[in-house]
Amino acid sequence: MAPRIERALGRTIASILLTAFFAGSCPSSAAAAERPHIVLVMADDQGWGDMAYAGDPVLQTPNFDAAAASGLRFDRFYAAAPVCSPTRASVMTGRTPNRMGVFQWGYPMRPQETTLAEALKAAGYTTGHFGKWHLGSVRRTSPANPGSNGFDRWVSAPNFYDNDAVLSDEGTAVQKQGESSEIAVNDCLDWMREAVHGEAPIFAVVWFGSPHSPHRAIDRDRDLYADEPANRRDFLGEITGMDRAFGTLRTALGDLGIRDNTILWYCSDNGGLPKLGNTGGFRGHKSQVYEGGLLVPAILEWPAVIRQPRRTELRCTTCDIYPTLLDLVDATVEGQPPLDGISLRPLIEGSSMQARPEPIGFWHHTARGISTPSEAWMAELLAAQQAGGDLPPNDASAAAAELPSPPHPTDAFPGHAAWIDGDWKLHRIEQPGKGRLRLELYNLAADPQETTDLAAAEPVRVAALQQQLEAWLASVARSLNGDDYPAADDSEPAAP
Repeated sequence: MAPRIERALGRTIASILLTAFFAGSCPSSAAAAERPHIVLVMADDQGWGDMAYAGDPVLQTPNFDAAAASGLRFDRFYAAAPVCSPTRASVMTGRTPNRMGVFQWGYPMRPQETTLAEALKAAGYTTGHFGKWHLGSVRRTSPANPGSNGFDRWVSAPNFYDNDAVLSDEGTAVQKQGESSEIAVNDCLDWMREAVHGEAPIFAVVWFGSPHSPHRAIDRDRDLYADEPANRRDFLGEITGMDRAFGTLRTALGDLGIRDNTILWYCSDNGGLPKLGNTGGFRGHKSQVYEGGLLVPAILEWPAVIRQPRRTELRCTTCDIYPTLLDLVDATVEGQPPLDGISLRPLIEGSSMQARPEPIGFWHHTARGISTPSEAWMAELLAAQQAGGDLPPNDASAAAAELPSPPHPTDAFPGHAAWIDGDWKLHRIEQPGKGRLRLELYNLAADPQETTDLAAAEPVRVAALQQQLEAWLASVARSLNGDDYPAADDSEPAAP
């Protein structure tokens, strides 16, 4: 169903300066009265501790370090899921990914969802996506490609990609040259240099394919880590390559004259890799719902508003990105389905936001991931197009709009779920078909590494949190079954 989005019109510049756009914020409000440009950047498999500024003794990340030292540094920022595609869906919708059936890696996003790109486009933004997509096929006729989800300009890969990659330029396979992260940034900047001359503010998404395996750093980056074991040199080198590309982007915002009023928001899509990655000492790693699998580096710069560097340990999540940005640009979505994120506008503008007003839920489903071999798929597409043909969307993307049949039960939630309320984190681990349910409880303030299970000592708290978590899980299951897609009016076809 097409999104129905409205925003306030007819405001004069004077009225914008006086309205709630930045009412009550820091003295920089007037400088930021015009709607900001927005650039979202995301890594692929970078853990919380995979940053020099976070204490890694080997990594060289001077550009990330500079951003963390000048903007708002999030020290308790969670990916919505411990794997990639689900977290990316949460950024695009503000919703926990199982609401739209993005259970694991490789699942496409439903076209019934309203995306951040669609919402901002309707609010007057010009939109672009560059790099890893992993929310559906990037072939021309796919209902799940970036163009079908609100992006005016896109040069994208179906999954992670490496150096000299073949990418989909709005459906046309194009052979690129260069280091993988630099490819995405250069494509983005080629577009931004034109877009900045238009009247529309810019919304750009740059999703790197690093440091996902296989790790293939270029020589200059690998050689920085000559003293490290062979299996770590390319991994560390990919992060440094990503850092350099981020620095290129950050510098270019200044060259374009838009740095002051650009929201530049960086994060990763899941926690650190086992063995290679650095989780900062938190328990677990990618694919696990313990802190090490969910906590990621995150930095936000907006010089017109964030004039002094700040750090926060407020628990935030990738689901918060969607409602925060829409709040900051005064955009609303008519018929907005349930959100799992909150607006972080008070935190960004410098107001007191000591505690999160809503809990954070996670549900890592037992469904298997869907293979999305980007390099092979893009080579096939390039060959087909060079021969004068084309290829249809991949099967999963072609069926993206389908709802589960039979409907998913609303009283069974297989997999590993968790609920964070304040400093308390309840784990609910359900093994399908075995009738076994395990509950674990941790106090993250006293025990951030989740080493001491307090479930037996806190039965009343466990019962209360379990009730909250299972009510939320039932809500997610109802969304998964299509309850958030109401019957359309006469002017719109019914959602599949």
